Formats: sequence, C-alpha cells, structure tokens
Amino acid sequence: MNIMDFNVKKLAADAGTFLSRAVQFTEEKLGQAEKTELDAHLENLLSKAECTKIWTEKIMKQTEVLLQPNPNARIEEFVYEKLDRKAPSRINNPELLGQYMIDAGTEFGPGTAYGNALIKCGETQKRIGTADRELIQTSALNFLTPLRNFIEGDYKTIAKERKLLQNKRLDLDAAKTRLRKAKAAETKSSQLNSARPEGDNIMIWAEEVTKSEQELRITQSEFDRQAEITRLLLEGISSTHAHHLRCLNDFVEAQMTYYAQCYQYMLDLQKQLGSFPSNYLSNNNQTSGTPVPYALSNAIGPSAQASPGSLVITCPPNLNDLKESSNSRKARVLYDYDAANSTELSLLADEVITVFSVVGMDSDWLMGERGNQKGKVPITYLELLN
Repeated sequence: MNIMDFNVKKLAADAGTFLSRAVQFTEEKLGQAEKTELDAHLENLLSKAECTKIWTEKIMKQTEVLLQPNPNARIEEFVYEKLDRKAPSRINNPELLGQYMIDAGTEFGPGTAYGNALIKCGETQKRIGTADRELIQTSALNFLTPLRNFIEGDYKTIAKERKLLQNKRLDLDAAKTRLRKAKAAETKSSQLNSARPEGDNIMIWAEEVTKSEQELRITQSEFDRQAEITRLLLEGISSTHAHHLRCLNDFVEAQMTYYAQCYQYMLDLQKQLGSFPSNYLSNNNQTSGTPVPYALSNAIGPSAQASPGSLVITCPPNLNDLKESSNSRKARVLYDYDAANSTELSLLADEVITVFSVVGMDSDWLMGERGNQKGKVPITYLELLN
C-alpha cells in the first residue's frame, strides 16, 4: 500500500513538473514570461554541435550513395545491419559487365579479334569490380563507421543532456516567476492589510516567498550543474572534428588507391588493345558508311570503294605490300590463336614468326612458319616487323 502511495505521489509530482514546464514554455513563446539566456560560449558550442550533426548526416548519406548507387541494396544492407547479420555477397556492376563480356567473347570465339578483345576487356572490368569492392569495404570501416558512431552515439548523448538542460532551464524560470508573483502578492497583501497587521494573509505570502526562494536556489543549482555537464560534452566536438579529419584522410587515401588501380588496369588494357589493326579499333577517321573487313575489298571493287556513303574499306598497307610480293617477312603475333584445323598454325601472343604470301590463298590469310611448323595464319593477328 505504501508503495502504491509513493508511486501515486511521484506520478502527481511528475505531472505537476511537466505542467509547470509547459506553462513556462508557452508563456515564453507568447512573450509573457522571462527566459534565462545561456552564456555565449555555451550557445556557440550548442550551435557548433548542431552544425556538426547536420553536415555529418549529409556527408554520410551522400557517401553511401556514392559507394552504393542502388537504393534497394542500401536498404537491404541497412536491414541486415540492424538485425546484426552479414549481408549476402552480391556481384557488383563492373563484375557483371565483365562477366557478360567474357561470356560474349567466348561465344564469338577467343580466336577472333573481337572475341579476344571482349575477353580482355571483361577481365579488366572484373578487376575494377574487385577494386570497387575493396573501396567500399575500406571506406565503410574507416570513414562511414566513425561518422555513424558519432550520430548514433556521441550526438545522442549530447541531445539527451541538451534536452535535460532545457528542462532545468524551464524549471529555473518557472521558479523565478513563482517567486516574483509571490513577492508581488506579499506586497499587495501588506498594503491592503496595513490597518490590521495581525491578518493571516501577510504570514501566508511571507511563507510562500520563503518557499519560492528556496525552490529557486535548488533549481538554480541544478541548472548550473546541468549546464556544466552539457558544456563538457560539447567541448568534445573539437576532438570529434580532429577524429573525423583523420577518417577523411583515410577515405581520400582509399579513393586514391582505387582510382590508381583503375587507371593502371585501363592502361594495361589499352596497351593490349592498342596493337589491334585500325579497322578493328576506331571508325573516327572513316566516312559515313559501314566498315567491313578488308578481306572483302577485292569482291566489292574499286567503284564501290570510291562512292560516297558506300562501304568503307581499310587494309593495313604493310600487309598489302607483302601479299603483292613473294618475299617473306618477320611478324610479331598480337594475340593467341588456336588453329581450327591441321592447315592452320596455332599462335602465341608476342612470338615472332616468318610469314609469306602464297598464290591463290584467301586474302585475309598468310602462310606462317615457325621452325619446322607451317600453316595458315590470320593477318589480323599479325604486326609486320621492319
């Protein structure tokens, strides 16, 4: 029974305190009550903390968008994080593109120039995908996690203490208002009852003033104590900035590593593709029309080649010279090639073989010779040496 009485009394006291704060807050908004202003230093710290929180949230969210553009994937990762479970590994966009290129190149044939190039591009895209995955993991650990810890940890504590300070300030101002009203009532009662000083009203209001003064001292002490606690927490924002600066440096370093890797991967790929015959690499210098392999040039004829808007025919001039002569030349192999039958010669990239023309042979083939081995080789896989 005593416990129930205590709970009822506590509930009534809490309700009274809440009502008192609500009245004080409303009167302040209406300009009917005075408000205790915080000192300038504390106000500056509060503003700095709020600014830090707002920009940290924006930077964190936009970094997440940068690292994971897919909103559905971000939501899935958020749910798994809240459930304290590891999100399932998924293939990223560069890896998926790389796999498509490799599959297409395999379908077209690794022995063809286009198929071989697709495979090489696909392998590079998959390397970029791996680098992208490493960037996300490193950035999440060294940059996003510290920012999130501040928002969900340190700032929540600051916000809690700030709210408590606001309540203590309302209690203080409510106590000041009650004391001011009690003194005014005491003065008025003293004037009305000056003719009969034995009246009870003077004693009642005197007791009320004494009680209000005591309450004011208590609320002032609690407010000062809470203001000091809040100030100490807010002064830690400078340390937070220093920590976030180190995290930012880690993020920049992770990005620098990522872009350097991508640049190197693409540079290597460019070197591999740079030795392709010009008719396979670019159409920038060609007129409007559809480019076709130079093997078809003899069938089209010179009139079709000269007419505007017609098929554009290109052919490496050094290979043309070789086909028109009976001399043999050294040639470097550009790409691996697997012989389709016994009449062809398998090739390895970067090896040097001897090539020559044979009368009656198809225009896009030459005869290749490596030691005692001999067979047809596709001219698009060769680069004649001086």
